[in-house]
Amino acid sequence: MIHHLNGRLIEKHPTHIVIECGGVGYLVSISLTTFEALPDDETLFLNIHMVVREDSQTLYGFATKEERSMFLLLISVSGVGANTARLILSAMDSATASEVIASGDVDAMKKVKGIGAKTAQRIIIDLRDKVGVSTGGGGAKSEISFQHNTLKNEALMALTTLGFDQSRVEKTLEQILDKADNDYSLEALIKQALQKL
Repeated sequence: MIHHLNGRLIEKHPTHIVIECGGVGYLVSISLTTFEALPDDETLFLNIHMVVREDSQTLYGFATKEERSMFLLLISVSGVGANTARLILSAMDSATASEVIASGDVDAMKKVKGIGAKTAQRIIIDLRDKVGVSTGGGGAKSEISFQHNTLKNEALMALTTLGFDQSRVEKTLEQILDKADNDYSLEALIKQALQKL
């Protein structure tokens, strides 16, 4: 699995870029949010999520880790594929998407091309508790929740890749994080979860 690419920007388009690393050119699909954040100079670091299917291997690139985390959350929703998630993140940045989901703003989500009322509601229902935006006005809580959420998603991905059942892993991780202090490392969280699974 490719985690990031660090190389030379060869081509830059609103929907994709070509980045050369070690003599190999990688075609990477991006959102408009990432496109706007990309530098014009040649050297580029990009966070990556790789989607492998029977007939294709697609790289999705993100200017920030937060955008990649939001992308992973979105594609975890039934009926939301990688291209739909990319459309959402082209229409709004990850912070705005978090606010829209946390506030239950179905209309804002429906403004994204290809998102109907049912899909918008499903995204909000599935992700409302996961986006980590505090409605209580405390910035610190929001930040901690987001860290927990990113940590949980990375651990979830690691454990499901190892073959564990996704719903069981989610419950286990939630139990650990509910009881834990906020300074869990990814490695410690995965080890703790492995003991309980």
